[in-house]
Amino acid sequence: MKDIILTGDRPTGKLHLGHFVGSLKNRVKLQNEGNYDKMYIMIADCQALTDNFDNPMKIRENLREVALDYLAVGIDPEKTIIFVQSMIPELAEYTFYFMNLVSVARLMRNPTVKNELKLKNMDESIPSGFLNYPISQAADITLFNTTLVPAGIDQEPMIEQTNEIVRKFNSLYGETLNECKILLPDNSVARRLPGIDGNNKMSKSLGNCIYLSDSEEELRKKVMMMYTDPNHVKIEDPGNIDGNTVFTYLDVFANDDYFKKYLPEYQNLDELKNHYKKGGVGDVKIKKFLFNILNEELTPIRIKREELSKNMDYIDEVLIEGTNKARMVAKENIVKFKKALGINYFDKD
Repeated sequence: MKDIILTGDRPTGKLHLGHFVGSLKNRVKLQNEGNYDKMYIMIADCQALTDNFDNPMKIRENLREVALDYLAVGIDPEKTIIFVQSMIPELAEYTFYFMNLVSVARLMRNPTVKNELKLKNMDESIPSGFLNYPISQAADITLFNTTLVPAGIDQEPMIEQTNEIVRKFNSLYGETLNECKILLPDNSVARRLPGIDGNNKMSKSLGNCIYLSDSEEELRKKVMMMYTDPNHVKIEDPGNIDGNTVFTYLDVFANDDYFKKYLPEYQNLDELKNHYKKGGVGDVKIKKFLFNILNEELTPIRIKREELSKNMDYIDEVLIEGTNKARMVAKENIVKFKKALGINYFDKD
């Protein structure tokens, strides 16, 4: 049996470079390799509402923006089912039943939840829906019999909790649900791309993102603002590459071909790093190099996105058709789920 793949994003804003290297590139690679039974990408609007319930228009406005980003990076709706979470009511039903299998204490220990609570400054005002985020995610994964989840490293605790729920359910009601595994980017640095301000996470809520839809001028401005070594004041000063955001991005994006094209005085990144550490290379120079690389990576995405945005009816068609396909699978699988749970009271068999 080949893998069933599921992944997704919250529509709280356009997708950024962290999404691109953390998951989107893997999704496109998996899709084009074709070694899977089914591949789903979910726009997680229900989960986005857990901490945006007072501003649903934010979700509504960004739903199609996220879909545009998907198609612009190369997600093909002929190969991949793109669907909207809130339009699959079976997901809410799964979530409700799974809530009986997880304690509040276990949810509070989830590192991803703890980090998000700290990031959003939530204390006693935590919405219960937000606290149940890992349960909702477990429902998303298991409803579609998912075996592989391409995601960033911050999602590892979520996958671990999903598999705990699966094992608990199967021990109580028989082997019904699949465990799954996470697929992380090969480049370990890409697993958590920092924000342009040096924060250890690129986040829409922190305003430190480079968006896939940024114009060339916006991209240039953001790269030139990037955090480097604050002690590297003069060109001749020795520089520190640890915690230097520009070099972190170069670790992810700079290959030898880019050096031949944009910085031929160096053969590779190691040479550039050594020179910077000794002194003699300015921050502006390495930022211009990084800008050229990122602009080359993002230009085809930007062009395709602009073209797609001229026909938003097509975007709607993709979402409606994908959601209908996902709903058919959900309806079929929840019948088996309820049978295992013993609440198929009036089925003739």
